[in-house]
Amino acid sequence: MSKILFRLLFVLPFIASVCKAQTSVKYDLSRLFAEHKLAILNGDTCKALNDRQYKGVTSSGIAWINGISFSTGSIDVDIRGRDVYQQNFLGIAFHGNDTTTYDAIYFRPFNFQTPDTLRRKHMVQYISQPDYPWERLRKEHPLVYENTITPAPVPSNWLHAHIVVTRSDIIVYVNHSTIPSLKVKKLNDRNSGGIALWDVYYAGDFANLVITNDR
Repeated sequence: MSKILFRLLFVLPFIASVCKAQTSVKYDLSRLFAEHKLAILNGDTCKALNDRQYKGVTSSGIAWINGISFSTGSIDVDIRGRDVYQQNFLGIAFHGNDTTTYDAIYFRPFNFQTPDTLRRKHMVQYISQPDYPWERLRKEHPLVYENTITPAPVPSNWLHAHIVVTRSDIIVYVNHSTIPSLKVKKLNDRNSGGIALWDVYYAGDFANLVITNDR
C-alpha cells in the first residue's frame, strides 16, 4: 500500500466527520407557509412575500417553524421592518419551548436613523423570556443586552442578520460586518429548542432563512 493511499484512509474519514459537524439548511419561507409548516397562533398573521431575491413571508406575532430544532450554530436571515416609532420590533426567536419560553434577538428599525443618541444604542436587543424581558434587562443591566449597529441601517431597507449561538454566548453580526453589533452571555441553561419568526405590532418581512446546526 502506498504512503499516499495509507494517509488518505485516515484523512478522508476525518474530513467527512468535520463536514458532518455542521449542517446548513436554507428554508424557503414562502413555501413553508404554503405547506402550512409555520405555526401561527390566533390573532397573529402571515402571508407570502415575493420581492425579487427576497422570497419569504410578511409576519406579525410569533410563527414557529414546524419540525426544526436548533442547538448551537448560527441563524442567518434577511428582515425588513417599518420606520414607525415604538411600533415595529422584529427578529428571530430560538431555543423555544413554547410561546412564552424562548430566547430572541430582535431589532428596532425606528431607532436606526434617529438623532437621539440614547435611542441609537437601542437598535438590537437580546431577551430571554420569561425571566429576562427587555424592561428588566434595561433597568438592571443598561446597555449590556442591547446595542447600536455601525453603520446604521436604513429602517425601510432589507437587513441581513447573522446570529451565532454557542452554549454560553450569543453574537450578532449585521449586514455582513466582521465586527459584532452585539455580544452577550446567555441568560438561561436551555441549549436547544424551536425557531420562530418574531415580530411585535407592525408586520415585518422575513426571507432567506439559513440555519446551521453544529450537530
